[in-house]
Amino acid sequence: MKAPQDIIIAPVITEKSMSGIADKKYTFKVAKDANKIEIANAVEKLFKVDVAKVNTISVRGQERRMGRYSGYTASWKKAIVTLKADSKTIEFFDGLLLFRDKVFFGNQKRFPVMYEA
Repeated sequence: MKAPQDIIIAPVITEKSMSGIADKKYTFKVAKDANKIEIANAVEKLFKVDVAKVNTISVRGQERRMGRYSGYTASWKKAIVTLKADSKTIEFFDGLLLFRDKVFFGNQKRFPVMYEA
């Protein structure tokens, strides 16, 4: 059996994944050979939360070119983990939300048109 640190590789931090945090949906890059049960157990052990369900997506590598040479980026696996309603949130993502709000909404004098109600 693999260690939870070997299954959960990194968080996926995109605009779409950050919008899912309000619904307690967290997105991670996971090991390609990990299944949904292993991913759920790893998230529960690492972050001490209760997992309701796991959706997995295999992301294929994209073609990239450098002049006349072409190749593919590495394919990887993404997991969207939904927590139970009574479960606590993951603190790592809470810190990212605070940083995002400070960066985008902190300087309202500079962009007053965007913030008019």
